[in-house]
Parts: sequence; C-alpha cells; structure tokens
Amino acid sequence: MQYALILAGGSGSRMGSSTPKQFLRISGIPVIVWSMETFQRMREIDGIVVAGPDEHLPEIKKFAEEYHITKLLAITAGGETRQMSSYQALRAHQFHDTDIVLIHDAARPFVTIEIIQRCISAAQKFGACGTYIPVKDTISEVENTTVVRALPREVLRSAQTPQAFHYSLIRQAHEHAIAKGIRNATDDVSLVLLLEKPVQAVEGDYRNMKITTPDDLLLAEYIASLRGTFR
Repeated sequence: MQYALILAGGSGSRMGSSTPKQFLRISGIPVIVWSMETFQRMREIDGIVVAGPDEHLPEIKKFAEEYHITKLLAITAGGETRQMSSYQALRAHQFHDTDIVLIHDAARPFVTIEIIQRCISAAQKFGACGTYIPVKDTISEVENTTVVRALPREVLRSAQTPQAFHYSLIRQAHEHAIAKGIRNATDDVSLVLLLEKPVQAVEGDYRNMKITTPDDLLLAEYIASLRGTFR
C-alpha cells in the first residue's frame, strides 16, 4: 500500500508572519490543503498522515473536514526539527514493512500527480527515491566572502519532495540516525545515504516550489491562477 506523510511542522520564520506558512492561503485555500487534496484524489494513495505543530492540530482536522480529505488516517504533533517530525509521522500509523511512504513538505502545494506516480514506481523498484530538478544558476562555494570554487552545474540538482521509500528502509534510516545523535537532517534521503543504501533520482517540476518567503507566496498565487483551484 502507498501512503502520503505530509510534514507541516515548520514555523515559517522567514515568511515574516505569525501564522506558519503552511496555514497561509493561496487563492483562498490553505497551503497545506493543496497537497492534501492532490494525494486525496489519487487512487494510488491509500492514506494520509499529517505532522504539524501541536497547537495547530485542531486546525488541520478542521481543514480535512472542510475539504473532504477522507483518506486522513492520523494527525500527529511534529518534533523539534523536520527530521523528528518525519519520524513522528512514520510512527503515527501501523505501517507494514513493504508499504511505500511518500514524505512531502506541506510548503510545496503544487506537487503533481505525475511526480507522485514517478516516486511510487521508483520506490517500488529501488526502495528509495527523491525528487530533483536541474539547477538553473551556477553554484559557487563561498567561505566568508571568498569564492572558493564554482561547482559543476551539469551534475547538480535541487531536491524537492516527495521522497519515497519502503517503510522498513526509512524507519531503519531514521532510527540509525537518531542512534548516532543526528536529529536535524534537512531531508529523508540523506538518512538513507547514511546507511550507504542507493537512492534513485526522479524528475521533479519547477512549479513544485517551496514557499519560504513573501515573494514565494506571490509566485504561488500566479501559479494557482494558471492551474485553477480544485473547488
């Protein structure tokens, strides 16, 4: 079976708003609901788990009821870091070892059905995958104010979500990282790499953006105007 684990625990400090970015609205619809609805209408997805700030859990439940997210299996309080929120989501439901879990950031509202399908297929075949897009700019390594080197753009990719895994593998990766004192990894693929297990890269989409700053929210409004809402 396939499950979506949506991580909505961020504070959104760079947004400059007292409301976490995942609870702001795009075209009148909460950011988190956009991805919840996409997973909801996919026949390949059997259930949804959401990890969010403890004080916002009733709000998430209300959104699920309002937007008819009937596949929602559990809502759990997130941890102090993204990594720990992911671990909490992995423990919030009785998954089986062979299940596929897709771990997705709520701040990416425009994930597509095609990306999700590619992730499911790759995870079923390889055990672990991440979503990536080619970088558009030259990336340079800088120490203090000194440019050390320009990195080869042709091999660089920007990571997106979802990232998808066999449940047994990603649970093992999380427990291995915690045992080593690692609690602040910025994505789940990095934890699998710590086990020296291979990870497949699947094609993402530039529109699968992450909302971090007020400018991102403006761009998201434009994308939503082209895409259209689901209501």
